[in-house]
Amino acid sequence: MVSFNVLITVAVIYTMVLFGVAFYADQRAQRGPSRWLRSPWTYTLSLSVYCTAWTFYGAVGNAARSGLEYLTIYLGPTVVFLAWWWLLRKLVRIGKAERITSIADMISSRYGKSPAIAVIVTVLAIAGTTPYIALQLQSVTLSVAVFSEFPVSAGGGSDLNATAFWLSAGLALFTIFFGTRNLDANERHHGVVTAIALEAIVKLVALLAVGIFVVWGASGGLADTLRAIEASPVARWQPSPSRWTSMIFVSAAAVICLPRMFQVLVVENSDERHLRTAAWAFPAYLMAMSLFVLPIAVVGLAVMPEGSNPDLFVLTLPLELGQEGLALLAFLGGFSSATSMVIVASIALATMVSNHIVVPIWLNTRSTGASMFGDMRQVVLLSRRVSIAAVLGLGYTYYRTTGGSAALSAIGLVSFAGVAQVIPALLGGLFWRGATRRGAIAGLVVGFGLWVYTLFMPAIGVFPAAMLLEGPFGAGLLRPQALAGLTGMDPLVHSIFWSISLNTLSFVIVSLVSFPTPMERLQGAGFVNVFERGDGAVAPSGGQAETEDFLVMAQRLLGAREAQTLFQREATRQGKAGYLPDPTPDFISLLERELAGSVGGATAHAMIAQINGQASISVRDLLAVADESAQMLEYSSQLETQSRELEQTARKLREANAKLTALSVQKDAFLSQVSHELRTPMTSIRSFSEFLMEGGMDEQAQGRYAGIIHEESIRLTRLLDDLLDLSVLESGQIVLNRQSAVLRDLLDRAVSSAGLETLKPDSLKVLRSGEGEEAFLETDTDRLTQVFINLISNAQKYCVAEAPQLRIAVSKTQGSLDIDFIDNGQGIAPKDASVIFEKFARLSDQASAGSAGLGLAISREIMHRLGGTLDYLPGQGGAAFRVHLPLSVAVRTD
Repeated sequence: MVSFNVLITVAVIYTMVLFGVAFYADQRAQRGPSRWLRSPWTYTLSLSVYCTAWTFYGAVGNAARSGLEYLTIYLGPTVVFLAWWWLLRKLVRIGKAERITSIADMISSRYGKSPAIAVIVTVLAIAGTTPYIALQLQSVTLSVAVFSEFPVSAGGGSDLNATAFWLSAGLALFTIFFGTRNLDANERHHGVVTAIALEAIVKLVALLAVGIFVVWGASGGLADTLRAIEASPVARWQPSPSRWTSMIFVSAAAVICLPRMFQVLVVENSDERHLRTAAWAFPAYLMAMSLFVLPIAVVGLAVMPEGSNPDLFVLTLPLELGQEGLALLAFLGGFSSATSMVIVASIALATMVSNHIVVPIWLNTRSTGASMFGDMRQVVLLSRRVSIAAVLGLGYTYYRTTGGSAALSAIGLVSFAGVAQVIPALLGGLFWRGATRRGAIAGLVVGFGLWVYTLFMPAIGVFPAAMLLEGPFGAGLLRPQALAGLTGMDPLVHSIFWSISLNTLSFVIVSLVSFPTPMERLQGAGFVNVFERGDGAVAPSGGQAETEDFLVMAQRLLGAREAQTLFQREATRQGKAGYLPDPTPDFISLLERELAGSVGGATAHAMIAQINGQASISVRDLLAVADESAQMLEYSSQLETQSRELEQTARKLREANAKLTALSVQKDAFLSQVSHELRTPMTSIRSFSEFLMEGGMDEQAQGRYAGIIHEESIRLTRLLDDLLDLSVLESGQIVLNRQSAVLRDLLDRAVSSAGLETLKPDSLKVLRSGEGEEAFLETDTDRLTQVFINLISNAQKYCVAEAPQLRIAVSKTQGSLDIDFIDNGQGIAPKDASVIFEKFARLSDQASAGSAGLGLAISREIMHRLGGTLDYLPGQGGAAFRVHLPLSVAVRTD
């Protein structure tokens, strides 16, 4: 007999191996893509988390009690993967497009990213998974009892209760360590998935080893085994069509809707093409797991003493036949089956609880805005860790409450029936654009309530026997296992019939009588037509927030490096490298999808909306504008077809409308650019000031950050001065100081102020002939010099010749003076010449740091006030500007 100490030693060593594999996989994933981490075989093996202690132990027990009924738990997933793999592909495609993190996130995102639906599905998932976790704890404690000879009655006694407790604690630590080490925007756990793949091999090898021994070692071969099956009481078992149908249905639903299965099937999927392998390899794995179930059950009934627990035949049969090593391998297989399920289910449930309950509550308790909430990463990680411990605690409590005496297959069916309640809302949302949030909520609430009343509560023994026989308060029609007087039905079939039927009926009826919101319609179109859309995103409308508000929030949630990389990449895409990107609808949509990978779609949507100053994304307004535009076009078309006499008038009206539109766009562009140009240096000052306030850096870094703050403050001051100058000039409130001066002196001062009096080999060279520079001027010399400085500075910035030169030529005409500034650069394209004097106009970002594009606009306004002009001269080889000025100038005030 294997001693208890040996058993624990083997279990500890095996657990350490899993730790090592998971740790190595995590470390390898951080170094970059890996072929075996992203292999379709690793993905397929991770799907084996479906095969828990129910299939490893309970399937044999089910076969001993109910014959071939155990096949239903394999047939359901097989049908899904072989016949409905296109449904799985759609789920994976949507999961990637929407950055889905859980089954609750999937359903809530479909129905307008509804937080209420996410909470309902999360609660349902917890209630449906808790019995299943208890099943795993029960299977491990019973297997320990087989080796340690602990008493099994009354829940296993204090010794087995202690075993279940320490098992729960150990699994919680493992899951917390590898499932919440960091906050991954993709929500993938390479270490856990790799460990699950290893456990898949262990439990398959263990079950096949026991089966091979039973057939060819204990029974004498395949022929003798078949004769034993034919003579066994199992062969006389008669199937119940309704129960078979119900069990195939719930097992098919479970492979999609169980939180752990959705986690590995959708969330952990790194490549949609892996489904091609999984579509046949996973059913093959299930077939291999079921291959020897019936022989083990039949031989166990024949060999084991009467009254032996058939759920444990996989262990007790080898021990009875003196195969202790094989029994130890079977124990590791059962241990793998149980622990893999608990680990993945805990991660999935903790993600749901954190994203849809804890974080939204935490956000609602803050009034300062989502961007100012401190390090949200720690809040999310802490909530997930606490949730994992709570989930394991609930499973242990269920185990203690039920006494751990129920058959494993019965416990599993309770869970399967519970999670199946999301099927109407899920499938309806994937294929029916008319499905609404209210319909989904109605169906979920009705189905969940009926499952609790008709199956869950009776299973845990909450209802007294009198209530089960007579109904509440003697109302026979309300008996939990015989609603509406339907007696004689199997409890499982009864519960599934009522809960799924009324769930679906409520979902359809309420969806038909209610109307989806604009957000629901857009999300519904995206889900239903996921293979026809592009990035799968619904772009939020603009709000009141600026880019730095989103950056602060993203850094608090994604981490500084990840958030800054995302914003820099978007800025480069927008052609604004070195600056913050504009908060365009496309960028906000991208940011929302990135955040959804960490906190779920509903929570990310709420955070973006809160920062944007919106209760929700105002798609309704966008649809209204689109409708109005369509009506205007139709009306215009009707007018044009009604009478040719109105054609000219209509054309003039369109031209006027285009001009008004252009003016409006110009005004909006001006305001947007002013805001951006002011906020860019302010953001830098703010960010680097925060870095200095945090401390903990060397003097070199402090000096560098202080220098940046100083440079940005100078840049901000210069920009404000330019804005004030432009405002004063355009309003006509400028006061000109009329003075007398010689043109040569003004040009000398301009060249000196531009920093060109000491020439470097690669700097701009100013060429002056001196001819005409002795002209005497009577004007505002300071303002005229400012114009000269702006023109020289522009040549210094934008002349890209190998030996840049600027030629200043002066010519006199009757009563006026022309000063030409001509460089030897590439010049200005004809299509751009008309906009160079516009405010904030830049033809290139080259060397434009610190420039807001106001220089030429200010210079032209100055020349207008001085009674002259500033024009661009085409065809001069390079960029050429002419300052035209009367020799005797009167101050203009118009």
